[in-house]
Amino acid sequence: MALKVSSRGLIPPFIVMDVMRAANEREVQGERVLHMEVGQPGTGAPQGVVDAVKSAVGATTLGYTDAFGIPPLRAAIAAHYGKQYAVDIDPSQVVVTTGSSAGFVLSFLATFDAGDRVALASPGYPAYRNILSALGIDVVEILTGPETNFQPTVGLLAAEIRNSGEIDGLIIASPSNPTGTMLTPADLKQLIDFCTTQEIRFISDEIYHGITYGTVAQTAVAYSPDAIVINSFSKYFSMTGWRLGWMLIPDDLLRSVECLAQNLFISAPAISQVAGVAAFECRAELNDNLRRYGENRALLLRQLPNAGFDNLASADGAFYVYADVGELTNDSAAFCARMLAETGVAATPGTDFDPSRGHRYMRFSFSGETAVMAEAAERLIGWLK
Repeated sequence: MALKVSSRGLIPPFIVMDVMRAANEREVQGERVLHMEVGQPGTGAPQGVVDAVKSAVGATTLGYTDAFGIPPLRAAIAAHYGKQYAVDIDPSQVVVTTGSSAGFVLSFLATFDAGDRVALASPGYPAYRNILSALGIDVVEILTGPETNFQPTVGLLAAEIRNSGEIDGLIIASPSNPTGTMLTPADLKQLIDFCTTQEIRFISDEIYHGITYGTVAQTAVAYSPDAIVINSFSKYFSMTGWRLGWMLIPDDLLRSVECLAQNLFISAPAISQVAGVAAFECRAELNDNLRRYGENRALLLRQLPNAGFDNLASADGAFYVYADVGELTNDSAAFCARMLAETGVAATPGTDFDPSRGHRYMRFSFSGETAVMAEAAERLIGWLK
């Protein structure tokens, strides 16, 4: 007799975690690894966050909070939109979540039913695709490339609708993972306007906002009150392990998201919410991190072509360089494994982000120390030359 096992778990793994495991195993064996595989800051939470948490521990109950988060944090997030984007946000629209991952789950469950069709750019963050699939929602991959800066366009979306039928939702990320590319404000507005006319739910992943190079990202709620925004304290705020994020949601979703959040998560961790309030007062330290990312980016864009990686996405934001390695290999997973074994440099194959074309791409993360980036570049130059 075989006990039933749900098919929801039969989704692809998050390959970058497999790469990280292999890199960690190499380190356990005493080998040096230069980590360029994981998309997380190389720094911890800023000092102001650490100080606030030390004060709260032992002095505060730290029990369950309201499902949407503590009022001071919701107010701080709303104020952030006024300061950063000149957009007026009511704290009632703010939902504090257990990382952006919970935001994706809540937004997908609240807006789509099984069998609905949701579009996203390929290459893109694999968890979108895999969560949607686990929920029985049909994923519509919009194949993007250098000609559209690896971002979806109204033309691509309209062509998909003509060819295969109506679309119920669109997920965008600007800056994106893995490419680091961005939509211009005009292109973002054009996409939102198109989705409004077509009654397509627009979800904007903005977790890399604050990490841009020369261009400031605009939020989707600047152009539509019906857009869903998902953000996180993981990237710019350097707080990945605190598992804290937020959503901005329109009025028509408030009650359904609240009921889902109550039942699925109860609330985000109370201590992390205390930390989140303090994070908004740590701009100076956080912007020092941003300057380091900029140095790392410039170093890799200069040095990677010397190693043979000379077909790179524009890297407008985030902390990634996405490289077309089709002239070096037709199997990026094997190439990355050999690169780790022979150079100690860990990077992520593009198959994590693009099931159909990722075999000829790979992603380098430059969120670590500049000295590590420089050493990795030199090793790769020596290896391929």
